[in-house]
Amino acid sequence: MHRWSSLDDVPADLGATVATLGNFDGVHRGHRAVLDTVTSLARERGLASVAVTFDPHPVAVLHPERAPKEIAGLAHRLDLLEEIGLDGTVVIEFTREYALLTPEDFVRQTFVEGLRAQVVVIGHDSRFGLDNSGDERTMRELGERHGFEVVVQGTVGEVDHGLRTWSSTALREALGTGDVETATQILDRHHRVTGEVVHGHHRGRELGYPTANLEDGSEGLVPADGVYAGWLERPALPPEHPDRRLPAAISVGTNPTFDDVARRTVEAYVLDRTDLDLYGETVWVEFVHRLRANERFDTVEALMVQMGADVDRARTLLVG
Repeated sequence: MHRWSSLDDVPADLGATVATLGNFDGVHRGHRAVLDTVTSLARERGLASVAVTFDPHPVAVLHPERAPKEIAGLAHRLDLLEEIGLDGTVVIEFTREYALLTPEDFVRQTFVEGLRAQVVVIGHDSRFGLDNSGDERTMRELGERHGFEVVVQGTVGEVDHGLRTWSSTALREALGTGDVETATQILDRHHRVTGEVVHGHHRGRELGYPTANLEDGSEGLVPADGVYAGWLERPALPPEHPDRRLPAAISVGTNPTFDDVARRTVEAYVLDRTDLDLYGETVWVEFVHRLRANERFDTVEALMVQMGADVDRARTLLVG
């Protein structure tokens, strides 16, 4: 997949396209319904398939005080978009000046002149242009005016036996309560957080459960405080390496037993391994099952008993 940092980078010989737009935060199943339509139409018509996305997130520019943390960082999003089979993705730098484009100017610059789109695929709730004033009806009107077809992807998704959209909002709600199982359904993969392993207080090692502590500001939305079963993956190792993907018990939050509540951390103990030296290495931590909420223990001994039980349960859930 070609990755272009502006419309000016799109080569003139790309030809006509089937295109779409979106933030694609998380690249969840709702996004993929739109993107699968793009790629299938492009194959049928012999055109290039292209997605347009933005960085930073528009809310982070226009309303930074209420900007949500990204579910997945830009690099991860681009990797996920590539896996779908797109021919290219254009990452447009979102600025306050860019936000002033009218819906027609945005469509003309992006889809008509920039990508020579024959088809534009959008979600039913897509918004674009000044004050998000462009919508499905606007896009259809502009398609008629500028000579491109518009395809609208409807709502899809079923979670917890009730109809809901596979949406970033639903995904944030699930992660915000630690419901990583529902997050997996929405994503169709396990949610992950990426970061460099740094030194912590080394309490885990002293207790017999050495943990990989992720740096502050790791990439990806951290789920609610609690203990989870999941996987630690080492992307620097080749895929076939036996230590590439390892089962882990993961702790998110503070350490109330030690009155260490000033800093929220993500720590992963690789099951039954005390020989790993991961400091300075960038790893992925994937969340599969929530085991319990965080709690304060009266003694270190009581904490160790619970940690042993957590590890046993994680082992059963992950490896049988």
